[in-house]
Amino acid sequence: MYFVYILHSTSFKHTYTGMTQDVDKRLFQHNLGQNKSTKAYTPWVIIHVEEFNTRDQARKREKYLKSGVGREFISDLLTSFNKAT
Repeated sequence: MYFVYILHSTSFKHTYTGMTQDVDKRLFQHNLGQNKSTKAYTPWVIIHVEEFNTRDQARKREKYLKSGVGREFISDLLTSFNKAT
């Protein structure tokens, strides 16, 4: 199984979209600062996860979420997340 995930920085107005086979491990790595692109924005929380059978399916979804329309989807997710917390 492959997962596409969206993280939200609890300290900054920043999101990150990625793909992995182990979401919990990957979140832990992000929060330890082991990823150069997310290191400065710790701590992170997961706001969305999607599951896929193949790496190709997950990669296509990740690319979509990083597009303009995908960023609008993430913005809506973030709005909902902020209202819930």
